[in-house]
Amino acid sequence: MGYLIVFLDTLLWVLSIAIIGRSLISWFDPAGRTTIARILIEITEPIVRPIRQIMPQTAMMDFSPLVALLLIFLLQTILKNVVR
Repeated sequence: MGYLIVFLDTLLWVLSIAIIGRSLISWFDPAGRTTIARILIEITEPIVRPIRQIMPQTAMMDFSPLVALLLIFLLQTILKNVVR
């Protein structure tokens, strides 16, 4: 069970880094034309898209990556409390 928790925690950490990377790269390549942008979009879109559909639209800001990061942080906290 310990290895599963460590694997899930690592997976959530990698997803959070990918979401942050996608948010940063969107400032320089909003269309996602570079290879790294396409990879980050492919990795993070299944997580961000459902959140984007639920959240109300704002003018030019997409807060769905922030909400996804908060949910990942919540899941990591729950996982760490399960280990105790």
